[in-house]
Amino acid sequence: MKINFTKMHGCGNDYIYINCFDNKIENPNMLSIEMSERHFSVGSDGIVLIERSEVADAKMRMFNADGSEGKMCGNAVRCIGKYLYENQIVLKKEISIETLSGIKHLKLFIENGNVYKVSVDMGVASFNPLDIPTTLDHEMINEKCILNKKEYNMTALSMGNPHAVIFLDNISNINLEKKGYFFENNPIFPQRVNTEFVKIIDKNHLKMRVWERGSGETYACGTGACATVAAACKNKITNFNEVVYVELIGGTLEIIVDNNYNVIMTGPTKKVYDGVYEYENKIK
Repeated sequence: MKINFTKMHGCGNDYIYINCFDNKIENPNMLSIEMSERHFSVGSDGIVLIERSEVADAKMRMFNADGSEGKMCGNAVRCIGKYLYENQIVLKKEISIETLSGIKHLKLFIENGNVYKVSVDMGVASFNPLDIPTTLDHEMINEKCILNKKEYNMTALSMGNPHAVIFLDNISNINLEKKGYFFENNPIFPQRVNTEFVKIIDKNHLKMRVWERGSGETYACGTGACATVAAACKNKITNFNEVVYVELIGGTLEIIVDNNYNVIMTGPTKKVYDGVYEYENKIK
């Protein structure tokens, strides 16, 4: 079976995008594992299926590199806006995308027919333990926790998917592969958790590394950047209604959180190439 795909990234958070308007992918979890392998396949943080929607301009389904299905990815949904416009599927500057975390509304920035940047209304950040979810019965705001015999201050919240934000003086020397794994599989998060390790540069500039559940350390995470600024507002590190620049390995995202914790994210979109993948579906 030959699968046409497009490789795109937002700040280095790279996914393989497949147009499923007229085709159906069988066993997308297995396909994601196969295509995401860095050295023996296309290589990515996962795959994104772009499907028809009855309630929006298109529907997004995303699968992490380990085959697990994610609810939402801010960088991926921005790239879908670029894909739909540049392939003349949806020729509008404002596009709606159905996700497992609700309908997301996109605003496209276009120059000479190229979508170079997209803003997304990411919805409201929630600190409610039931929304994250966590097994605890209270909000975790800068709460001390011990993990692998070390103490951290953690703020937990949901951006449609679970996040744990930790502010540190130094994030460059972290063994993220080890620490990220322990946080991701912390039993207080029954659906696992994405973890952001954040250094405060100033009230409008944060630096972040992220461990994404199912993918490991990635170059960027849109929902993670949103969760980080929401957590920073909650902890009075940054201000509401001001642009906060979140510096990631792969680039910088612009985040605004209003007084109700509604989050707007703006960032670049980049197409890398189109390709054809020969896939042997081994599961019948």
